Amino acid sequence: MAFWNLDTIKLEEFRPGILSKAEIGDNLIMVCMEIEPDREDTGHKHTFDQCGIVLEGQIEMFIGEESMLLNVNETYFIPLGKQHGWKTSEKSAKLLDISLKQPQEEVP
Repeated sequence: MAFWNLDTIKLEEFRPGILSKAEIGDNLIMVCMEIEPDREDTGHKHTFDQCGIVLEGQIEMFIGEESMLLNVNETYFIPLGKQHGWKTSEKSAKLLDISLKQPQEEVP
């Protein structure tokens, strides 16, 4: 599908605590996701760049040594190979995330 309405998009369980919808092209992946309150990813890295924007709620993100509490309309950019993670508080967070389509490999 070429068009989404972020107000009415239907998200499905991706993994426990995370609902998402993805469009996967030949070179790009666009994902809308909602992360439940009190969830955490303690860190990982990818072989591709990744960016996104907070649509609803808030999320604390770390990218390398930097950490920031992101609110609605705030963005993030994660360079390839950079350790990153996130944590939600008592609020859920809804994000629109974009990345290049590459094999998901662990970066040393």
